Amino acid sequence: MNFTLTEDQRAIQEMAVAVFSDYCDDETLRSFAESGETRMAPLWKTCIETGLHSLMIPEEIGGSGLNMTDLMVILEAQGASLALVPLYRHQMAASAIYHFGDESLLPIGVTAAEGANVLTIANINEAPLTATVDGAELVLTGELSCVAEVSNSQYALVAAELDDIKRLVVVDLSLTGIARIDGVLTQGESVSDLKFDNVRLKTTDLLSESAMAWLAPRLVAAQASMLIGLCEQQLKRTVEYVTERRQFDRQIATFQSVQMTMADCQISLETLRSTLWQLVYRLDAGMTSEPESYSTAWQACETGHFICHKAQHLHGGFGVDISSPTYLFLYWSRALCLGLGGSSENLEVLGDWLANNNTLGWKYDLAEQE
Repeated sequence: MNFTLTEDQRAIQEMAVAVFSDYCDDETLRSFAESGETRMAPLWKTCIETGLHSLMIPEEIGGSGLNMTDLMVILEAQGASLALVPLYRHQMAASAIYHFGDESLLPIGVTAAEGANVLTIANINEAPLTATVDGAELVLTGELSCVAEVSNSQYALVAAELDDIKRLVVVDLSLTGIARIDGVLTQGESVSDLKFDNVRLKTTDLLSESAMAWLAPRLVAAQASMLIGLCEQQLKRTVEYVTERRQFDRQIATFQSVQMTMADCQISLETLRSTLWQLVYRLDAGMTSEPESYSTAWQACETGHFICHKAQHLHGGFGVDISSPTYLFLYWSRALCLGLGGSSENLEVLGDWLANNNTLGWKYDLAEQE
């Protein structure tokens, strides 16, 4: 595979690295973790000013109209810096509204591209709400757990089951009938449990049936991209540490067990990279990507767990010292893996797909493109 970025993509990557590095040095991360804040507000403002918040939003509603590969390089930089801003959910929600929503919803996407509102997405893999149609209204009941960024967002995309089909619905979070319990994940992100008690919306707030299949693999690619950046940075920090740390008058980097552990971590990282790039390529090429998204989600969960735990072990006592950012990388990796559904669930879903499908391979891809 060719992992070379284009000149424009490298420029985007360099800009993102510069923006995040200005706000996410070790001292700033420590101060932010102690502040109790759940979003880096100054950084989010800079993301809006530089257009990072609307990279994937279509040009027709004010965004840059770029593709998943361009967003991937931004998210890798975000993961490496542990920048707590709602980049991928915000612009994926706006893009889904544009591609699959009623015209009456377009102003939401326009204001999202302007940075005048914030959009979030509930975990679409969890049990959906129940939706019924009552005339021109859509009635939602049920509960959603751990929905990210609700306290800082105006709208959310949520999954609801209507006539035995899981659909996406645009919900105004200020509506009456939505009970909310706020909390904070261990890596500092705000989450909320939402209870819908016969919440009434317009039927036009419902996205088309194809929206779910469009959004699901892109959410996997986004979180896997952040994990790659996070793991790369964690390995870089670990290499620096084991090179400096001395025991028995030797650098611990010269110990065979340390070298083999680091080698295993690098192999795991590159495995995830090749899996992710295949998924992203297929998404940008308009190809089907259901099994590729399952395998990427599984590999991301495995890689995030393996690398961040091994890196923490190699740091010894410093790995669990909250005065060092090392522990934050583990917290972030666990949060991203939970968002992806975990290794076991994704492996089970992939196994079910393989058991019921016999269309995996490039000959089927070529037939699809004809």
